[in-house]
Amino acid sequence: MASSSLFSTPSTAHHSYSHCYSISRSFVGAPFPSPSKLFFLRNASASRFAAGRDFLVRSLFTETNHKLKDDDDYITPHACCVLGEHITEQRLVKKNARIKRMKWSLQHRELPFFRHNFRVLRGPRMFVSDKREKKKPHLIRSGIWITPGSITADAASIASSIKYHAEFTPLFSPRQFELLKAFFATAQSVRDALILNWNATYDYYEKMNIKQAYYLSMEFLQGRALLNAIGNLELTGAYAEALRKLGKDLENVARQEPDAALGNGGLGRLASCFLDSLATLNYPAWGYGLRYKYGLFKQRITKDGQEEVAEDWLEMGNPWEIVRNDVSYPVKFYGKVVEGSDGKRHWIGGEDIIALAYDVPIPGYKTKTTINLRLWSTKVRSEDFDLYDFNAGNHTKACEAQTNAEKICYILYPGDESMEGKVLRLKQQYTLCSASLQDIIARFERRSGEYVNWEEFPEKVAVQMNDTHPTLCIPELMRILIDLKGLTWREAWKITQRTVAYTNHTVLPEALEKWSLELMQKLLPRHVEIIEMIDEELINTIISEYGTADPVLLEEKLKAMRILENVDFPASVKDLLFQPKESSIVDPDEEIQSSDEEVGLNDEEVELIDEEVELIDEEEPTGEGTQKKKVLSELIDEEEPTGEGTQKKKVLSEPVPELPKMVRMANLSVVGGHAVNGVAEIHSEIVKEEVFNEFFKLWPEKFQNKTNGVTPRRWIRFCNPDLSELITKWIHTEDWVLNTEKLAELQKFADDEELHTEWRAAKKSNKMKVISFLKEKTGYLVSPDAMFDVQQIVKRIHEYKRQLLNILGIVYRYKKMKEMTAEERKAKFVPRVCIFGGKAFATYVQAKRIVKFITDVGATVNHDSEIGDLLKVVFVPDYNVSVAELLIPASELSQHISTAGMEASGTSNMKFAMNGCILIGTLDGANVEIREEVGEENFFLFGARAHEIAGLRKERAEGKFVPDPRFEEVKEYVRSGIFGPFNYDELIGSLEGNEGFGQGDYFLVGKDFPSYIECQEQVDEAYRDQKRWTRMSILNTAGSYKFSSDRTIHEYAKDIWNIEPAEIP
Repeated sequence: MASSSLFSTPSTAHHSYSHCYSISRSFVGAPFPSPSKLFFLRNASASRFAAGRDFLVRSLFTETNHKLKDDDDYITPHACCVLGEHITEQRLVKKNARIKRMKWSLQHRELPFFRHNFRVLRGPRMFVSDKREKKKPHLIRSGIWITPGSITADAASIASSIKYHAEFTPLFSPRQFELLKAFFATAQSVRDALILNWNATYDYYEKMNIKQAYYLSMEFLQGRALLNAIGNLELTGAYAEALRKLGKDLENVARQEPDAALGNGGLGRLASCFLDSLATLNYPAWGYGLRYKYGLFKQRITKDGQEEVAEDWLEMGNPWEIVRNDVSYPVKFYGKVVEGSDGKRHWIGGEDIIALAYDVPIPGYKTKTTINLRLWSTKVRSEDFDLYDFNAGNHTKACEAQTNAEKICYILYPGDESMEGKVLRLKQQYTLCSASLQDIIARFERRSGEYVNWEEFPEKVAVQMNDTHPTLCIPELMRILIDLKGLTWREAWKITQRTVAYTNHTVLPEALEKWSLELMQKLLPRHVEIIEMIDEELINTIISEYGTADPVLLEEKLKAMRILENVDFPASVKDLLFQPKESSIVDPDEEIQSSDEEVGLNDEEVELIDEEVELIDEEEPTGEGTQKKKVLSELIDEEEPTGEGTQKKKVLSEPVPELPKMVRMANLSVVGGHAVNGVAEIHSEIVKEEVFNEFFKLWPEKFQNKTNGVTPRRWIRFCNPDLSELITKWIHTEDWVLNTEKLAELQKFADDEELHTEWRAAKKSNKMKVISFLKEKTGYLVSPDAMFDVQQIVKRIHEYKRQLLNILGIVYRYKKMKEMTAEERKAKFVPRVCIFGGKAFATYVQAKRIVKFITDVGATVNHDSEIGDLLKVVFVPDYNVSVAELLIPASELSQHISTAGMEASGTSNMKFAMNGCILIGTLDGANVEIREEVGEENFFLFGARAHEIAGLRKERAEGKFVPDPRFEEVKEYVRSGIFGPFNYDELIGSLEGNEGFGQGDYFLVGKDFPSYIECQEQVDEAYRDQKRWTRMSILNTAGSYKFSSDRTIHEYAKDIWNIEPAEIP
């Protein structure tokens, strides 16, 4: 173990410039620094380097385009350096006098800490201009030569940088250089390099004022950043060597990094892949999200199943993020809307919080472009802390405002069964939208200069809503433009529709969000007013399009398309929709008497009913009152079942309860944006033909398909180096990392025996890594000779994804093995290791039962000595991106078996195929396109088709479904108690019955079970023929070229955002 003496050498001081540099860049938006910025520099930097160490000053105060002469004592675009002498105020002022457009004086109070505390580096010049090559000045940082975007380094200089950060950016005690400390020092060293490109990118966008895309998502499932960052910077080898010099291994150091707990599943991972592609392809773009302190949850597997505990990813700090102390925006909740003397609407009062920005650099691969992921954290002003209450002992009340603000960013997807949970979720969504839009608008105004032309806003800004969570962007942008910027309704609406676009990710009803109108009126009263106006605008559009001649047709259109559900029509359109009916005035007493006669009640019955009604009216609305109403109903039912009796029941039955008034966020997203896209070809067709069919008929030009993709950098190049080297060797280029079309060249070698041998060796190497991992995490030891069968890693547990179908297939396999002799088993079945991973939401009871069932099956099967290595079942706890990066390269069969028509796309299927894993699945989501690209013979297909699903459910509801005997057999086997004492009646019961909540097998597990187990027999047969299997594996990788997120981003940029690449010069 290295001692602290490693960090006492003077060379470490060479890197102190980076701290000043990064601190200075935490203040953005003004051309020159304020005294507060200098205060942070003085206190954060001067106090650390006041020990007389040599260092290089990072200057905020120089002009970007200042040209250097070779003999200058250099004030560069990003640094100030005077060789061989102390910095003085006079020297700096003299130097700055050379810069023509400098408008800021550096005298007086701003710089004395430089004079008192620092000396500049003595020795070789740190800034040089190479006249021969006519390049921009290079910064030499202890051997690291840097121009923005182009970094080369030797291991010795990197080791020096790491040592510097271990000493001068301390998060740990100075005595030891342990792995965790090594990770933070290494990450901070890498961040130094990222910041240079990051700032160059930011400055270029500001200067050029180009159109920029903004990707808003509630999730960004990034994974670890270290290996990805140094890989994109092409410094992996150099960092590995540097850490070896310090006695550490790069892989061991990288494993110390916790996964950023900012996402859960495919939605967040897609967003992160998109950011990687945006940076790599040089598109001007930013991501916006929330900085969740505790993530979704950390999953633990116990004898009782899944348990949830809070994530701890921020406990030790995040070395990649930089807090932007001067980038914060007010966000309001509750309050009321009043009309001012100017006739404008004003949202006043209520609860005010502050959204504070944290920035994370996202580097592109082999490019200077480094874009930004801005995450919002929430807090209140210090004065909102009630000191009086605190001193009075009312501590909880004193901290109430602070707690209410901070908890907005505590948890991803807080439970929403309670009203408090619903309020918190809506607050999260509005915070993301409001803070992000305020930031986007501030940037637009700054880049516009003195004159702001709001009509140009859509020409400079594209906002993409990743699913319905950011839908409040639409009324929030309208609010800002109308209430704060003074635009008319028509102007604001036109701008909003041209700016915003919506990606739909699901056809599941629960994911097409609806919010209680009453809740939204309380929390966001001004936004409800705007939504009501948008709804009225939509109604008028529908009436204009379809007319009022056919009231039935019009009613159908309005019911399907309105944003406000179960809400009365606006007064302005009621007369158009409903013609008043002719009626005569009837005396109330006569009307009552007439009603009694129509029912056919005698006087005694009428009197009895009147008494009952009076009694009911006097009672509280309790269960007892309800019972009395039931008695009254039974009284009516005693009448003979004649036509007359039927009329009696109709007249006196209870009124239909009022349906809840809701805001349909998906409809608002479609209406308020200029583009709507699905994420796979089959999904986009379902969106057009089913989910939003009426909107598609009205605005067909809005609807598009953008099949998802994954970044080949993280998902092949970095996570599977053995396969990457093999691909590069056989196609004679590494260009495939950027141009995945070149992967198709592998098809030429699909039958080459030499490639087969090397291909299997690479797979075996990855399997050995997983064996060690599984032993460490679960205690189970598995065989490398078994097939590694994995279901949808980086997926949540959900009934429609049908992990239940998978585990029931395994139970059937196990049962059949137990009925055979050892020789018969070996002849019949291929050895398998069946691996599951995924989190069930804390409140999703059925999903948690599935997790419990999988772990119980594993506990039984894995300890069965008769079965041995022929079958293992392993549930990997607390899945995340890092686990997926390990498991996917080792996988040989991957299961993507959702009910057809219910998975929007899926992206894990793409990752598996890229890594030479063969898929078994239904024709759902991107499976359809993957099968087309890799070849039907290289994909194991089973199950009902999407167009058959509705008919099959109807058949089931009518009692016509006849289950396969094998399915009945496996259910009985589970109920026998073979897998432990847990009662699985409710889980198995969901697969039985014809219809109803928790019954009726809605996801058609029983229907697809026979074809599933028959397809698994085909898998066994293919795997026995390793030559055939390896060929299939190669062709899966070769055919996966289409599924790069680079292709998807090119399509978004061209068809939706209308942005162009902006390569940093």
